[in-house]
Parts: sequence; C-alpha cells; structure tokens
Amino acid sequence: MLQLSAENYKTVKRPIKIMQFGEGNFLRAFVEWILQDLNDKGAINSNVAVVQPMPFGRVEELKKQDGLYTVCLEGLMDGEKVKTRQIIDLLGDFINPFTQYDKYLKYAESEDLQVIISNTTEAGIAFDETDTDFTVCPKSFPGKLLSLLHARYLYFNGDFERGLCIIPCELIDNNGTELKKILLKLEKLVYNDEKFAYWLENANHYTDTLVDRIVPGFPRDTVSEIYEETGFIDNNVVKAEAFHLWVLKEEATIQKVLPADKTGLNVLFVPDIKPYKERKVKLLNGAHTGMVPVSYMCGIDTVRESVTDPDVKRFVQKLMYETIAPTVKLPEEECKKFADSVLERFENPYIRHELMSIALNSTTKFRTRLLGTYADYLQKFGVAPKEILFSFAAMTVFYKGKRGEEDIKLNDNPEYLEFWNTVWQNSDYISVAKAALSRQDIWQIELDSEENVKLVAAYIEDMTKNGMRTALQNFLNK
Repeated sequence: MLQLSAENYKTVKRPIKIMQFGEGNFLRAFVEWILQDLNDKGAINSNVAVVQPMPFGRVEELKKQDGLYTVCLEGLMDGEKVKTRQIIDLLGDFINPFTQYDKYLKYAESEDLQVIISNTTEAGIAFDETDTDFTVCPKSFPGKLLSLLHARYLYFNGDFERGLCIIPCELIDNNGTELKKILLKLEKLVYNDEKFAYWLENANHYTDTLVDRIVPGFPRDTVSEIYEETGFIDNNVVKAEAFHLWVLKEEATIQKVLPADKTGLNVLFVPDIKPYKERKVKLLNGAHTGMVPVSYMCGIDTVRESVTDPDVKRFVQKLMYETIAPTVKLPEEECKKFADSVLERFENPYIRHELMSIALNSTTKFRTRLLGTYADYLQKFGVAPKEILFSFAAMTVFYKGKRGEEDIKLNDNPEYLEFWNTVWQNSDYISVAKAALSRQDIWQIELDSEENVKLVAAYIEDMTKNGMRTALQNFLNK
C-alpha cells in the first residue's frame, strides 16, 4: 500500500491566500474541509499556509505527506447513515515560526495573502503583557499576528487595501472582537504608533464566529479499514461527525473574499451570532450536561446508549423541546430543527462519547449551560423548570460519589468537590437540598426558594431510596 504523498496522489497548485494558525484535528476536519469544498466548487482558488502556534506541534508531520490527509465523516444526517472519505489537498506551506521566524514574517509581503484563520484553543486569545520582544517569535498568538500585521503595514506603506480578513474560531464569546481589542492593547505596549494602530483597527476586517462539529480525531480502531478504502497509508487521517455549522457575523469584505455560504454547506453570515451561540450552548451543551447525571446514575455509560434508552431519551426530549427551546431567541421552527439534529448527533453509531468525559467539571458546566435557561424559563413562564431541577437533584446524587457499589471518579475543582462533600454531611433530604441549592456564590442565581428545596429534596429522596431508574420513571409519569 502506498504512503499518501504528492508522489502518489495528484495535488493542485493554487496561490496561498489563506494563513491558518493551528494544525489540530478540528481545523483540519472542519475549516479545511469547508475550504476544500469551496475550492472544488470554484468559489475560491486558494491553498493554505499552516502556522504552528506552539513550539511543539505537527506541521512536520503534515509536511511529510505534502499536506495531504483524509477526512472521514461518519454519522447520521436526516435519519440516514453517512460515511465518506475525502482527501484534502490544499495545504501549501508549513511554518514553525519558532524556528522559521524570518520565513513567517516574509508572508507579510505576500500580495496573494487575504485571510487569517485561527484556532489556538480558548487560551490562545489572551493578552500577555510580557510578550513584547518581537525580535524573536512572540510567545502568544496575538503577538505573532501583531508582528505579521506590523511587518505588512511597513512593507505596503500603510496601504488600506492590504489589510487582511481575520477569522478566529476559538470558542470564546465575541472571538473576533476580543482578538481585535487584544491586538490594539498589545500594539500600545510594543509599537505605540497611532498611524499603525489606526491601520490595524480599520484596514483589517474582523468577524465573530461560532463553530460546531464533533471531531474525535485519529480513528485508531478503524484506521486499517480506512487505509483499505482509500488505498493509502495516512498518518494524518482525521475523523469527524457528518454535522457541521459555521456561523460568522456579517462583514462585507470577508463575505466577498471567502463566500463560504455559497456552496450549499451549513455556513451562515448573520447580523448577530449571539442567538446561534445561545442555541448551541443551551440545546447541545445544556442537553449534554442535563442528561449526564440522570443517565449515568441509571447505569448508562455513553451518549448514544442514553438516547437509545426509552426513559432517558424521553427525559432529554422534554428537557430540550419543552424547557430549553422556548427560551432561545430564534424562530420556533429553527430551534426544533436544531434540536432534532442534536438528538441525531447524540445517536451517532460511529462515535463512542463517554458520559464521564462530559461530566468533567459538571458544577461549572451546570451553571454556564443550564442556569441561564432556568432564569429565562422562570421569567417567561413564572415557574421553575422541573426538568432542570430534576437534573440538579441527579447531579447532587452523582456527587455523593457512588453508583451502586461502584465508586465514581469525580473530576472537578477541589473547592467544588469539598462543597459537595459538605452537602452530604447533612442528615435529612431537605437539608441536603437546601445546602446544595443555597450556594448563590457558586450558582450565581437564587435557587433555594422553599418550593425548589421541597421539590429537589423529594427527587433526591426518590433517587436515593428507589434508584435513579425508578425516580426517573416516576418523574416522567407525573
């Protein structure tokens, strides 16, 4: 069997108009997969220069295969199983700026370069006041980007037509806006040049984005099968679910340069991405978090097993369609369609998603993913959402640390583990519920109304005495 490389697979030469910070699985299975589609359908004509954002990375591994690799999509779409294999051929250059800083800065002089895309993890878009020595490669992503933009500003004598389209994909709120703020703040420390700052802010085009696709990464269990299907040994193959969504805030130049919404993919340019972010966090992440303690304490270990279990699936449906969806500020039909797709993604037979991996830091996740919905539902309907309170009770029982005779490997902030341990020092269910609900410093919302305490206490008692399965059935049948 042949090694996947330019020697054994026909590649396409295109100008490098896109520079990408990050070489991880998500960018390769999401952004580059989208860019490949745009190239194949004639919407753009561009290869990508990949920049390694950290001293240790995989640009050398990508370079060994001349940038070629396989994206394997496996999942459910509209009830049908999807299983595709596609070779991506658009990686045109590979840069480790820590060892190739001059080469990196040379791209500032490129007349072809138009777009910067990044995914450097949530920690990547952060201000580092110590990152000011640009005679060597800056440590932070904003530092690297600022050094490139300053070199471009100087080379093209401040030409406004040479600004770049900057599209971050990091999972933080208002990622483009935040990156822009950090660049301007860092500029004051490093250059303090009013004319460059004006060019930095106004000649370049920034947008906020939301990305959504589950990418498990390298498919170790099935990689031999993939080699047989493609005919190539590929050390960079990456597996992802079939579902994808990319939402970008409208920006005229970016939409012209990168018309990613014009080839039939699930890519949207919208006036405000906040409702879409809210929809994803509430319906997908919130459903995950609300489901985990209920399902796990029923003796279930994976997401797919959860939504193929009749009782748990019914609970998740009630949580999503009756509690969460009415609080999302998008048309009802859009929310229902997205919720349908979330359930379908949960049922993906090709991905084993462990509940305990989602359970990591459940205390914070419950606050950030479900309590916003709790507050919105309470405000809209005047009553507390019972599905969220039932899940809260299940989380309280989960943090007792036992599933039957089995110890649960709780993984959370030590402060929160101590909090839950203290909760269970109480001797009666009302006191347990009161102790769990009353910590407004943790939940950042008032939860311990007399009615909530009684209800959660009753749920906890049922779960403890009769088991989660019986308690869930009792809840569903009321």
